[in-house]
Amino acid sequence: MTVIESLSPLPPLAGRVRTIGGSPVRDILAVTARPEVINFAGGLPAPELFDTVGIADAFRAVLDEMPERALQYATTEGEPALRTALAGRIAQRGLPTAPDDILVTTGSQQGLSLLTTALIEPGDTVLVENPCYLAALQAFGFAGARIVAVPGDEHGIDPDALDDLIVRERPKLLYTVPTFQNPTGRTLPADRRAAVAAVAARRGLWIVEDDPYGELRFDGAPVPWIASYGDAAERVALLGSFSKVMAPGLRLGWLRGPAALLRACAVAKQAADLHTPTVNQLAAARYLADRDLDTHVGRVAAVYRERRDAMLAGLADALPPGSVWNRPEGGMFLWARLPEPYDTTALLPRVVRHDVAYVPGAPFFAGPPDRATLRLCFVTQTPEEIGEGLRRLGAGLRGGGTDAP
Repeated sequence: MTVIESLSPLPPLAGRVRTIGGSPVRDILAVTARPEVINFAGGLPAPELFDTVGIADAFRAVLDEMPERALQYATTEGEPALRTALAGRIAQRGLPTAPDDILVTTGSQQGLSLLTTALIEPGDTVLVENPCYLAALQAFGFAGARIVAVPGDEHGIDPDALDDLIVRERPKLLYTVPTFQNPTGRTLPADRRAAVAAVAARRGLWIVEDDPYGELRFDGAPVPWIASYGDAAERVALLGSFSKVMAPGLRLGWLRGPAALLRACAVAKQAADLHTPTVNQLAAARYLADRDLDTHVGRVAAVYRERRDAMLAGLADALPPGSVWNRPEGGMFLWARLPEPYDTTALLPRVVRHDVAYVPGAPFFAGPPDRATLRLCFVTQTPEEIGEGLRRLGAGLRGGGTDAP
């Protein structure tokens, strides 16, 4: 007779996994994956604008000419050809950069994760914008950081408030997306960037400057990176990505920073994935050598401008009277606020029944949320689809029910 021993329970998951929730945006995308839904919730670039021919040619050339190298392990820091090309592009935009100043990452999100590993101890204080990019809040939460929002306005961080917070909270770093910010689409003006850099230098603060959208400018003149002001380059980690200008499926990003910080991040990367896929790096370098990425980005930005304008044209009819919204000069997102007592989280299920979706603003706040806010992505749909989506959004917000204001 066989004796079946009782099984003991497994040890629990790590506390950080149990206490830090998933991404509300990802959750909404899963719920609204039906093809009939016009989805303003995602942050996905328009797939019909990918340069599929150019990217395919680059991969084909790499695999034809150097298959052994392309399919082999590579150095953690990244392929020299890609780092050289990236350094040239960054320098061309006004920030002197050498290849050794760059660490290639598996998407800029990995760069943020590596910086968190290298800089943050449990209990350290991190300053963020309010509202803030969701995945940054997740990354800092996983690290056990104490997250404090910096006061600001429609233009972004208030440098004086930042100075006061540093004195009071003694933070380790400030995280910011100063150009076409996610979720608001706002851009920090040049004078504030200079002031933020000066505060960080005076108070001894790291700055993580995340720039995934900066090349997608429709209006106005480019604004220099915070890293380009004064001595800020020695205390700024600048993150960039090919996801919004080439293709997110490549999972290629980069981190520019001072040597000691890059070494620490390279050690952290060795423990994470050894290196970013070699074939993707070499294909991206080949693409930059053979194609004009700036011309491609210009074409994408022209289409995105048209789509932004289509959304702006329809918002007054779609949103309730008393709503306000911004006019981003580039990027992918528009931020709106409905009048009190609208709650965009409570309203979302009703709106989704009209086959349209947005992201409620509440999850983006590190402090008390503004529940009347919402984020709309305007780049994935055509102007005609945007018009229909806004019609559905208006019908959903006007619909009856217990969650109506």
